[in-house]
Amino acid sequence: MRPYTADATAWQESWDRQQEAYLPDREERFAALLDTVDAVTGGWAPKILDLAGGTGSISLRALRRFPTATTTVLDVDPVLQHIARASLDGRSAVVTADLRGPEWTAALPHREYDAVLTATALHWIDADRLAALYREIRDVLRPGGVFVNADHMPDDGLPGLNEKRHARSEARRAALYAAGAVLSWEDWWAHVAKDPTLGPLTADRAKVFANRHSTEWNPPVSWHVDTLRTAGYSEVGLVWRGGPDAAVAAVR
Repeated sequence: MRPYTADATAWQESWDRQQEAYLPDREERFAALLDTVDAVTGGWAPKILDLAGGTGSISLRALRRFPTATTTVLDVDPVLQHIARASLDGRSAVVTADLRGPEWTAALPHREYDAVLTATALHWIDADRLAALYREIRDVLRPGGVFVNADHMPDDGLPGLNEKRHARSEARRAALYAAGAVLSWEDWWAHVAKDPTLGPLTADRAKVFANRHSTEWNPPVSWHVDTLRTAGYSEVGLVWRGGPDAAVAAVR
């Protein structure tokens, strides 16, 4: 086993800054997710599944807000998982599973969760598989538990405005990169490759993602609401919106 990086906190901050270039309101969406958890659990000992959780960004914030919580970070990226394991304590488990097939549920340490949370992750999954995944997520929630997905979910009624907002966001991000204010996605991974602990894991990462397509799929929010209702959730609706992004919640 390779040793954990001694700079987990620094890597978490580096990841946060890189992500915030794409998502300036990233903390707001995290807060909306955790507000929803608080609403269904009263904040006492929530059991949270951090789906496609990467470095454990959601789990770290959840454990700060709910000290009695436990979380499961599920992901397939060995580099991001390594940072998560180095950052989280015994209240969290980090498991490896691929969401492209239904077998992912077998990796979970718990049968039921109070909440399943995910942010800016599921847009890499195509329509048919995401619809199936929504049904599978329902099955790992306790009755009354909640699933919240925050992602790129444009408003159906604002196609022109969404396009203009996207263009402005692209320009803002390009200016940040040009000024050296923040690392781009590509530059962040270049730093990872040079790290003595994380660098060797990039070869493992390349194998994991070798046969995966890299096409994003960003349907309007109405698709998510309709698909979640069809999946059998009792209540479905928005708990947050920020420009072309939204968080849709579904109660089992």
